[in-house]
Amino acid sequence: MSEGPPPERRVDATRRTHLANERTYLAWLRSGMGAIAVGLAIAKLLPRVETGPSWPYALVGAGFCVVGLAMAWLGMDRFRRTARLLERGEFSRLDDRAVLALGGATILLSVVTIALVILDA
Repeated sequence: MSEGPPPERRVDATRRTHLANERTYLAWLRSGMGAIAVGLAIAKLLPRVETGPSWPYALVGAGFCVVGLAMAWLGMDRFRRTARLLERGEFSRLDDRAVLALGGATILLSVVTIALVILDA
């Protein structure tokens, strides 16, 4: 009867899983910084090349910055929670509400940005 992988392979798998969690956390941070960069570009650069009022761009840009901050916060929270669960040999999926909120906000802000650019052309 097999007892499973030897202890050194189990340790290696645990190490790889923790490193994957760290890479995922860094991806959350990159995504958050990307959303903030998009927000700043929309708020500060687009009004300079478009002819209409600048407040809609500032509003949409601020929205992207809020989404970016939420991604960074959620990534940090998710990293910490996942690390604790991995230590106990457990795992939990990302909450569907977070997926819908971040995805929905990003899609909505993107559509509004496209509409602003088209209507201001």
